[in-house]
Amino acid sequence: MTDLVFFYGTLMSVFRRSGRSRIESKLSPQGRGWIGATLFDLGIYPAAIPAADSRVRGEVHRMQDAESVLAVLDEVEGFRPTEPDASLYMRVETPVTFDDGRVATAWAYFYNAPLGRAPRIESGDYLEHLKVK
Repeated sequence: MTDLVFFYGTLMSVFRRSGRSRIESKLSPQGRGWIGATLFDLGIYPAAIPAADSRVRGEVHRMQDAESVLAVLDEVEGFRPTEPDASLYMRVETPVTFDDGRVATAWAYFYNAPLGRAPRIESGDYLEHLKVK
């Protein structure tokens, strides 16, 4: 099991989300990179869907005490390990490519509900999409 986690939406550092503040002391930034996925704008947060032909950019963090960090993230993301089909997001180990070309395995949360008419974020970069610095 990997001790890395990939954030591509409102759990990224710049947003200061309350759910993230509960685990901040157990995260150490490892850099930025991308996963194979397509990104959609759901309004208040984004949704990534696995895809081989597009990329989603985000942050990679190393977790100290991964089990407790993942328990908090599962709650924040609406992932129920015992009921994956009923979960809003699914937690999946997936390859992440760092900006320097290194590849590692990290946990990422993929959307697990209907997208409706959510527009695609063509750049795959939620920060760029919101024009956040």
